Amino acid sequence: MESKYYENIKTLIFKITEEIDEHTSQKIRGKADYEIKRYMPKKIIFDFDSVTFMDSAGIGLIIGRYKLANIIGAKVELQNLNNSIRKIFDMSGILKLIPETKEEDILPKIGA
Repeated sequence: MESKYYENIKTLIFKITEEIDEHTSQKIRGKADYEIKRYMPKKIIFDFDSVTFMDSAGIGLIIGRYKLANIIGAKVELQNLNNSIRKIFDMSGILKLIPETKEEDILPKIGA
């Protein structure tokens, strides 16, 4: 997983670059929690562009970071969900809590 913090818009973006299962979700969770506490962003974006597989561990991963974000007053967004991952998030109810946004919505703000 890669992370990038944009100070000008107080946004932390996590680009997940691997499959999400029980093993990888623990690694991602540790790094994400560290970065969130380090930067205290106002917005946290999880980019799933490179994720080809996710099991139920991914649901726990996102819900846990959503709870942490609420504690610090940040919003969470999901981006670049493929159809299978979107279906998992939809069936679990996560998309009712966390919006799926388009990458184009953030690019002008970060100067990309």
